[in-house]
Amino acid sequence: MPPRKQTPKKGPTQTGDGGLKKPAETKEEFEQELKLLAGQAKDESWLKWAIGQGIVYVKAAALIILMAVYSNVSLLTLSPVYGQIAATRLHERVVWAGLFVGWGANIVLRRVLPVRTITLLPLVAAYIPMQQFFLFQASETFGANFGPAITEALTLLPLVVFSTACIADVLENADLSKLPKSVAGSVPGLTSYAFFKFVEKETLQQLFTQIGQSLPQTRVGLELVLAATYSIMARSKHLVWAIPAILHAGFYNTHLMTPMATNSLNATLQASGWSLVDRWESNTGYISVLNNHNDGYRTMRCDHSLLGGEWTKFGRKIVAEPIYSVFTQLEAVRLIQNPKKVPDNEAKALNIGLGIGTTPSALIAHGIDTTIVEIDPVVYDFAKKYFGLPLNHTAVIQDAISWSQSNRDTLHEYYDYIVHDVFTGGAEPIPLFTHEFLSGLRHMLKPNGVIAINYAGDFTLPPLGIVMNTIREVFPNCRIFRESEAPSAETLEETGRDFDNVIVFCAKSGDKVIFRKPTEADYLGSLARRAYLLPKHEVNETAFLAASADAGILRVNETEKLEKWHDQSALGHWAVMRTVIPSYIWESW
Repeated sequence: MPPRKQTPKKGPTQTGDGGLKKPAETKEEFEQELKLLAGQAKDESWLKWAIGQGIVYVKAAALIILMAVYSNVSLLTLSPVYGQIAATRLHERVVWAGLFVGWGANIVLRRVLPVRTITLLPLVAAYIPMQQFFLFQASETFGANFGPAITEALTLLPLVVFSTACIADVLENADLSKLPKSVAGSVPGLTSYAFFKFVEKETLQQLFTQIGQSLPQTRVGLELVLAATYSIMARSKHLVWAIPAILHAGFYNTHLMTPMATNSLNATLQASGWSLVDRWESNTGYISVLNNHNDGYRTMRCDHSLLGGEWTKFGRKIVAEPIYSVFTQLEAVRLIQNPKKVPDNEAKALNIGLGIGTTPSALIAHGIDTTIVEIDPVVYDFAKKYFGLPLNHTAVIQDAISWSQSNRDTLHEYYDYIVHDVFTGGAEPIPLFTHEFLSGLRHMLKPNGVIAINYAGDFTLPPLGIVMNTIREVFPNCRIFRESEAPSAETLEETGRDFDNVIVFCAKSGDKVIFRKPTEADYLGSLARRAYLLPKHEVNETAFLAASADAGILRVNETEKLEKWHDQSALGHWAVMRTVIPSYIWESW
């Protein structure tokens, strides 16, 4: 039987709308189909390449964002123990060291580590809160000069090193073949660093805006959220080693804003005669109210500063007895003689910066219509709840600069008294002492109005003189006092600092500032006011102006004049605060 004739194989089939077309019959049709298939293969290959590159860049970006956010959270966590300025001093150098080591050692880490580098990130992040808890207890030994850097070198630095190494590993898969070889090697590093700095700057503002709105948006809460995010990105069996850190955070870390942690902290504090009344985190820092049972007083802190305090052992009559005389001396703004002075029940006062509310409470008690401008809502709530701030006042919870700018015209020559008292973190908010801001306050004062300005500064440093120059430029008619008596020459030589509250009383008119003799009504039944209401320690201009004779005044575009002295001022303030309140109070939060 003859063999069956074989049917020649046809070219590829073409699919049409819903069915098969007939095989290609000609060479031209066959070649056309091959081109179409080649095009489809090329499209699929490009799509796979694009998806792969997208994954590379998204993963690298996610690691950079997490590292930038943690960098900011680390700063926030240091501030209750060291203050914002001291915490920031060497932070950039620690981050730079981590970036440099991580980017250059990624290959070495891949070779020497028994596991993938990225699997260590969740473990490092999980143990940071526990490490900080123990390292903060050594802050008195470390000191404010190097304590923040030592703490971050043992906590943030390893995280930055491993994160940067992982970013370098990921970006090795980036296709940079279209770039010139001369720049292709440096583009990943430079671009990553630029993106890191951008995210770090933007997220810092967001953190200050949103901190304290919920438990996960607190300092340690954010650290735990970031550790959980790292765990999701790098899931592995090694996460079991994070259990001790998690248990410590949940049951032993008193820095976590939970009722259990607060009770645990109180049990420790009460053994030393202290108790924590309340605490929370806000846009100016960590805010807490503490009772000292041995000496009988209550105080409010913000990070590593005290906002004020009052004696609890004396009770409260009309107003409380303040433990710091500076706030009582600010009330002397009422005592400045003025032939056209209006009665208290017709007067209007503006108080910028609240603290515990010592001065505004007294102004309100005298019947003065008082407006309080305070940027921190938690400070305002605590002043009402724990320090008896009266409710019959106008409250503005807003930045004083934006508020004054928006109300400049409507409040022209509106106030009889202005009290300017802003300070926290070891330094002044510089924009509130510029010529422009103070001129705005002068604009709000009535022609016969008076202002009291409190500036906490060091007589041995130029910033105090610069601020005094600026105040006197806006208000030529002033008298300057310090809260306490000047230290002796021996003490000054031994400590190297003369840090004190400086109170400046100025009149808008050209009349000399003279205080009338207080009456019984002025004292409000308070022993502290009877002793300290009238300022006693007047300061001669030569005490501070000589150090800044050539510095001129402070304008809004010249804030670097004060900024460059912030570090030294903050370190001095830190040392002073450690003599006022025991170190374990600052360290325990």
